[in-house]
Amino acid sequence: MQVDSRALRFAAAVTTGVLALVLVTGSAWLLAAQAVVFALGVLGTSPYGMIFKGIVKSPPRELEDAAPPRFAQGVGLVFALVGLVGFVTQITPLALGAVAVALFAAFLNAAFGFCLGCEMFLIIRRLLPAVR
Repeated sequence: MQVDSRALRFAAAVTTGVLALVLVTGSAWLLAAQAVVFALGVLGTSPYGMIFKGIVKSPPRELEDAAPPRFAQGVGLVFALVGLVGFVTQITPLALGAVAVALFAAFLNAAFGFCLGCEMFLIIRRLLPAVR
């Protein structure tokens, strides 16, 4: 399966905004909503991608394999869940640290087109060739 790289950067930009808002407000509910978005992204049904498709009608100039971005969504989900654990247990440094890491990764993708989770996927695949 192939995905539009523009939709991925759009989703990363929205995610950057949401996670920045989580850091500013300390809202566990907003982080939980973003965790749901990450989970849907793992399944290939990101609501941010659907919004992008509704806004942009031009065909993509380039497509990329969907597996690395889905893996990246899974990594984002893990950090969101760790952040939620931090909020629920009132371990604020854990919550804010996990959100900050996810925010940094989303920002790298939105601003520079560098998907940290995608790169992790490719490195893991090279190290463990049996994993496909």
